[in-house]
Amino acid sequence: MARFIFQRTLTMLLMLFLLSLVVFLVLELPPGDFAERYVHDLRQSGAQVTAEQVQLYRHMLGLDRPWYLRYLNWMSGILTRFDFGWSLTYRMPVTQVIGDRLVFTVLLSVVTIALSYIIAIPLGIFSAMRQYSIGDYTFTVLGYLGMATPAFLFALILLYISVIYFNTSAGGIFSVEFQNQPWSWAKLVDFLKHMWMPVVVLGTSGAASTIRTMRATMLDEKNQLYVTVARAKGVPERKLIWKYPVRAALNPVVSTIGWELATIVSGSPITATVLSLPDIGPMFLKALLNQDIYLSGTILLIYSALTIIGTFLSDILLAVLDPRIRLTGGTQ
Repeated sequence: MARFIFQRTLTMLLMLFLLSLVVFLVLELPPGDFAERYVHDLRQSGAQVTAEQVQLYRHMLGLDRPWYLRYLNWMSGILTRFDFGWSLTYRMPVTQVIGDRLVFTVLLSVVTIALSYIIAIPLGIFSAMRQYSIGDYTFTVLGYLGMATPAFLFALILLYISVIYFNTSAGGIFSVEFQNQPWSWAKLVDFLKHMWMPVVVLGTSGAASTIRTMRATMLDEKNQLYVTVARAKGVPERKLIWKYPVRAALNPVVSTIGWELATIVSGSPITATVLSLPDIGPMFLKALLNQDIYLSGTILLIYSALTIIGTFLSDILLAVLDPRIRLTGGTQ
C-alpha cells in the first residue's frame, strides 16, 4: 500500500508540473499581452501613448522577456516561496488578490461534495434495497429533477422562496449588519444561514447522480452469487449488505471524486453570480479578458489541480475499499 501511495504521489506531482506548463502556454497563445490591452484602454479614453512608451511599459512589467524565462520565474516563486506572481490588473501579489475568495471556493466545494455523498449514498442504498417502493419512486423522481434543473435556475427559485415566504435574504455570505463585524457566535450563525443555499444548489445535481449510480450498482451487486452464498452461510443481512454489495457499489462513486470536484468548481461561478457570493469565478473571467497572465494562470492551475488531487484521492480510496484492485502491475 505504501508503494502504491508513493507511486501515485509521484505521478500526481509530475502531472501538476506538466499541467502548469500547459496552462502557461495556453495563456500565451492569444495575440497581444496585458501592456497592449492597457494601452488600448488608455487610447480609448483619449490619452496619447507612443510606441516607445508601450515598449517601456512592457519592459517594466517583464513582458518583453521570453515566455520560458517568465515561466521558470513563476514556477520558482511558487515552489520556493509559495508566491504565484504579481497581478497586473490589481497591482498586488496574486495570493492577496485571490486569498479569501480561493478559501471560500475550495471550502464550498469540499463541503458540497461531503454533504452530497453523506445524503446520496444512504438514499441510493435504500432505493436499491426497497426497489419499486414508494420511497424508491420518490427518490427516483427527485433524482431526475435534480439532474435536469440548471443550478442557476434552482438558485433563483430558492432565492424567491427565501424572500417571499420567509422574508429573509439568502444572497451573499453575511447579512448587512454582520459584514464588517469581527467573528462572533452570532456572525457564525448568520454565515451558516447563508451557506446552506449554495451548498444545496451545487450539491443537488451531484447528489441526484450519485443516488442513481448507487441504486443501479447495488441492484446488480445484491443478486451476485457471492452474496447468495454468504446469505446461505447465515451471515446477518445487515452485515452482508454493508460488507459486500455496498463496498462494491461505492467503486464508481469514489472513482469520480475528481470529476465531481471539477464540476462543482466550474459550476460555482454562475451560482456565485446569482447568489452574490465572493467566488473566484468572476475574477477569473476578468483576468482572462485583461490578459493578466499570472492571476488567470494561478486560478486555472488551481482549478485543474483540484481535479488531479481529487483523482489521487479516488485512487487511494479505491485501493482501500476494494481488495480486488491490483496496486501494482505484478502479483500481490
